Amino acid sequence: MQVGIVTRSFPEMTNEQAAEFMARTGFTVTELCLSQTDSKYWAYNGMSDLGDLSEARVSEIADIYRRHGINVHALGVFTNLIEEDDARRAEILAYFERHMQYARAAGIPIVSTECGFDPASRGVRADVYEARFNRLLDSLRYLCDKAEQYDLTVALEPCVIDIVPSAKRMADTISQVGSPRLKVLLDPANLIANSSERDMFTYLGPHVAYFHGKDRKVNDAKGRNIGEGEIDWPLFFSLLHKTHEDVPFIIEYPRADNCAEILRRVREYDRQAVALAGGNP
Repeated sequence: MQVGIVTRSFPEMTNEQAAEFMARTGFTVTELCLSQTDSKYWAYNGMSDLGDLSEARVSEIADIYRRHGINVHALGVFTNLIEEDDARRAEILAYFERHMQYARAAGIPIVSTECGFDPASRGVRADVYEARFNRLLDSLRYLCDKAEQYDLTVALEPCVIDIVPSAKRMADTISQVGSPRLKVLLDPANLIANSSERDMFTYLGPHVAYFHGKDRKVNDAKGRNIGEGEIDWPLFFSLLHKTHEDVPFIIEYPRADNCAEILRRVREYDRQAVALAGGNP
């Protein structure tokens, strides 16, 4: 199993420092978020100013990680695809497309995002759900057309507190968008309140671009480090091994001072998963 960590776990480091630290700690893959001290462009659920960021510079950054043996599996955008203001949503989609251009230039096959949300009213609300979901579909269809142009994959991360709150709803979303360019970024912590570990693979198994790794308690909106919530990790990893052995598992939430411990937990849960499968992952 390929185990990695997101670059945004190390905002205090340069890209060179982050790559060296990841490799030394034992990680082999990453989701690049342009979040380091020498590439401060990360803007969760929004947009940053990309005016001075060139395709050549993103390629240089990606190559830093590769030189340390770190595969750059995805470029993280994580912007707001359900923005209500049409003019601003057009800007957001152009912002996302710019990241596609960076990814193509840097040889990164996947560009990732969540659905996005209104900070003042995050969650599934009956009075606005249909309108927000339809905006999401419109945004995804547009981005999948662009992904076809750039020969990339769009990975969407569903979450229980967002407009796509379950594994089944994510499968429905993929079906309604109707593009092979749309895949799922599967984070079990984001779905455990509405979907069992088995449901996640039943509904989303054919569509997984990669995995995020964090934990959560079922009735708590707060994400946690792996091993501090209610995910059945030996079961989850046993299911992963059956059909997704070569798909990266990329950890979120740890920082430099505890990521080695979280990696140790992952390896231990993975050992238990192999035992659960009778020694045959």
